[in-house]
Amino acid sequence: MLFTKESDYAIRIVRALKNEEKLTIKDICEKESLPEAFAYKIIKKLSKNGIVDIKRGANGGYNLRKKLDMLTLYDIVVSTEPDFAVMDCINNFCGRNGHSGRCRVHKELVSIQKEVESLLKRKTLKDILESESK
Repeated sequence: MLFTKESDYAIRIVRALKNEEKLTIKDICEKESLPEAFAYKIIKKLSKNGIVDIKRGANGGYNLRKKLDMLTLYDIVVSTEPDFAVMDCINNFCGRNGHSGRCRVHKELVSIQKEVESLLKRKTLKDILESESK
């Protein structure tokens, strides 16, 4: 369950917009090899979560609303997958959990979930993308 194609595409959209310029959906999709129809759907989610700004009209396009030093991979992933989890039972009831609490496997998965979230929050997009261009 970890990362979906939608999360991957969302990260790539942000990377395309990293230079703070306004781009069209076509420009973004060409830069990052994304299907336009899917990119529109993802950009709407990124906009709803305050990451991307949408400008409509003849001079319209898309640009980042937040600075790269204020964004992490975690921010992008949860904007497209609000219930992001390493396994379904993290967010849903697990039939193996009894009345005495969560099973040991569930407890371990929760620990892993926290580690993954911590790793995704560890660096900003500015840190990641600056090291990419070196």
